[in-house]
Amino acid sequence: MNKAMRLDPDSTSSNGPQHHANGSSPTSQKNGISTSANGHSSPTNGHSSPHQNGFSTSIARSKSSSFFGHDREEVTRLLIQGLGDLGYHGAESRLIHESGYEVESPAVAAFRNAILQGQWSEAESLLFGVDSEADGGGVSISNGHSHHFGGLKLAANANPDSMRFSVREQKYLELLEKTETTTAIMVLRHELQPLRQDVGRLDHLSSLMVCPTVEDMMRQAHWHGALGNSRQTLLQELSRSISPSVMIPEHRLAVLLDQIKQSQIAKCLYHNPSTSPSLFTNHMCDRTQFPLQTAFELNQSDGEVYVVEFSHNGQGLAASGADCATVIYDTSTFQVRHTLREHTAPIVYLTWSPDDTRLITCSQDNKARVWDASTGMCLLQIDHHNQPVSTACWAPDGETFVTGSLDKQSQLCLWTLDGRPSYNWAIDYRVQDCAISADGQRMVTISSERQIFVYNFVTREEEYSILLRTKMTCLSISRDSRYMLVNMADNEVQLIDIESAEIVRRFLGQKQELFVIRSTFGGADENLIISGSEDSKVYIWHKENGTLIETLEGHTRGCVNAVAWNPADPSMFASAGDDAIVRIWSKETAPSLSRRKSSAPSSHRGSRYL
Repeated sequence: MNKAMRLDPDSTSSNGPQHHANGSSPTSQKNGISTSANGHSSPTNGHSSPHQNGFSTSIARSKSSSFFGHDREEVTRLLIQGLGDLGYHGAESRLIHESGYEVESPAVAAFRNAILQGQWSEAESLLFGVDSEADGGGVSISNGHSHHFGGLKLAANANPDSMRFSVREQKYLELLEKTETTTAIMVLRHELQPLRQDVGRLDHLSSLMVCPTVEDMMRQAHWHGALGNSRQTLLQELSRSISPSVMIPEHRLAVLLDQIKQSQIAKCLYHNPSTSPSLFTNHMCDRTQFPLQTAFELNQSDGEVYVVEFSHNGQGLAASGADCATVIYDTSTFQVRHTLREHTAPIVYLTWSPDDTRLITCSQDNKARVWDASTGMCLLQIDHHNQPVSTACWAPDGETFVTGSLDKQSQLCLWTLDGRPSYNWAIDYRVQDCAISADGQRMVTISSERQIFVYNFVTREEEYSILLRTKMTCLSISRDSRYMLVNMADNEVQLIDIESAEIVRRFLGQKQELFVIRSTFGGADENLIISGSEDSKVYIWHKENGTLIETLEGHTRGCVNAVAWNPADPSMFASAGDDAIVRIWSKETAPSLSRRKSSAPSSHRGSRYL
């Protein structure tokens, strides 16, 4: 078990390359055509030598080195790569011929091919300029060819031994996959260990030898095999340590265009369309297209509404609260589809299954119930907990789910759909909320004692915990599984990077000191943050810059306890409050629906308080 305690972190950010498989064909020469590093054909005389910045001829050198302030060679090589990515190979070849530039040298193309074909000694020779067998020995399983030249230019922060380790680790794993254990042991002892890299990583690699099956080895190594994407992943990892002037990152032109779009979106406070902005014009959304109007007021609840959530397909909306009932609405009309009434105490949480066929409700009656969303029938009752059930979350496959409670024992449990306990986490804290990432890799919980716990959901082990300065009331995880959003009891919402555990951004303005308030991600690309507040208002921030862009009034009294954004309609969200109203917000108002009046408001109870 790998545990670490981290105290209230500061912000950071990171990025990495995307997975692509282009450039997998070997270098070839035929009729004066050589394959470039991205798999695109280009005319050549059949012999050339590598340059630091690719190939150039007198044709290219005779032209101005500047293109509207940009390096002409860089722009041209990006265009050549982009034309190949677009499939315009004729235009690509003509531009190579006219400009005198190519995307990458034959040495880079040969290195790319060596990695993708599993020619490990050849790859190291091309990369470092020495034969791998002459550098610390090694077990040769290549085709016997080696090249002695200056090697490829590496990035300033490159660690050659770390790069060698990555190549030899791939070789080792492929030998295990082929059950060539004796050769794998030699690679481990004579090629990996002398590099003196991460001891823990070496121990883990050594432990893979005793796996009973190849499948188990691959699962424990988190590795997809030689025929999977592991070689492409290795190539991408190594490319980050090679100078980009030598090896242009894959699809670089498309990446730059996307960065332009994302930069404009980041400056657009009201960005909410589901379509991608045009490259032809500067992007800016109109505030009038933002959901700022109350379209419907739903008051079927007989008391404070504590939680509200749209189904994933956007066709249903569920709301629960102090009246012990859950109301399911049809979002095409916002008429009541079902009212679920079997709980005997206020309902504090609900969540839809990934396929929207089931609904879990969590109550202060110490029970969780699973409902059929189409019929309204109760399918399962969880009686395991001795204290209020505070939260639940579904595994991405929809076959299991987790419940969390305020118990002193058995606070966090994994269940099958037939009600059998599948796993119990041995923890010593009360669970306030929990969430599972969409990729199924991590589960995050928050305690009532100011701590966040992050677990590997596959292995069930705790990865780390964070101690914060104040209590938290809820958490949610972004669709891309990168971030968690946490409401704090000191008038703050925090965005935290799950991988690094560092705070990315703080959102200020809403009022929260006494009651549980549930925030969430919003907008078409989850570029917004939305939260209720104890001052009866709804607050909306821009996620990228933290700007408070709207403060919406509408609820008549008390706390706005929960908000939910429609995942299928970016121009709609819901808010629920102490005034027993669920408000549906849109960019335009809608005709009133027939509704019955709610009864007298009920008082705050139980876990409504922090």
